[in-house]
Amino acid sequence: MNQNSNMRVILLGFGGRADVLAEVERQRPLIERYARIVACDFTGAEDMSKVEADVAVVFGGDGSILRAAHQMGHRQLPVIAVNLGTLGFLADLSPAELLDVLRDFRDGKLEVIEHLMFECRVLRNGETIWQQLGLNEVAVQTGPPFRILDIDLYVDSELVTTYSCDGLIVSTPVGSTAHSLSAGGPILRKDLQAFVILPISPHTLTNRPVVDSAGRVIELVVAGSEAVASAVVDGRVLCTLEAGDRVRVEQAAARFKLVTAPGHSYYRTLREKLGWGGRLQLNNSNCKREMKPQINDETTDKLGAAFGRNQSG
Repeated sequence: MNQNSNMRVILLGFGGRADVLAEVERQRPLIERYARIVACDFTGAEDMSKVEADVAVVFGGDGSILRAAHQMGHRQLPVIAVNLGTLGFLADLSPAELLDVLRDFRDGKLEVIEHLMFECRVLRNGETIWQQLGLNEVAVQTGPPFRILDIDLYVDSELVTTYSCDGLIVSTPVGSTAHSLSAGGPILRKDLQAFVILPISPHTLTNRPVVDSAGRVIELVVAGSEAVASAVVDGRVLCTLEAGDRVRVEQAAARFKLVTAPGHSYYRTLREKLGWGGRLQLNNSNCKREMKPQINDETTDKLGAAFGRNQSG
């Protein structure tokens, strides 16, 4: 270890994957050149909110990032996220980049972007029975026997509407590329201070996603007594809901902190992770070429003639 370095690091990740543990063991002696490792956990169960450290290095995918955020609770450390998963909207650093990023962070060269987190409370007869800090989203969704839910939406205590749907999602910008995106929601830049509210498979097609400021207090209430519903936070079931329970979502004082690295811009991440193309690339062992539409004078004349025929007809 570099004895001149006072930076303290915790290592987190999903130990259920052999490749994660192998990568951690490979990187550990390299990390110790720049920092002192003060804690490790690969179960997702340890409370990291009381560990005194300067940065958390998280190995895995976005699921590992969510577990790490929960483990740190209301004392969020800056996170360097090493992608060993698939998509990796949050965990977008390759293992080969880790040491350079760790060194630059130690030297104060990198920006730390803070992202919205939320506090979810379930209230029954006015009393809080469950509470959870979250990063991605809260969902009230149906369960067996999978009947359509009637969910009342309140914003700042005002009734907005009653949704008939399979569920209702309240998402942060970070969560807008997760469950919310799969349900047809918009993509929000991760550092915006806003919530997305959208129904899952609404019975009325005029129910569209709504974006509102993060300063609002959002409440979801299951109106019917026959359907079975659950409150789900970041993919984990918080509790089963009874008729009249209020699921309250509001911005938390804590902020998720992500260390940004050069070359990892917002739109580059979207372009690469979502497969946004523009040009079709053909690859084989001998060549790599880009297929672009070829527009020349002859093509223009033909298009113009065809357009003229369509207009006259």
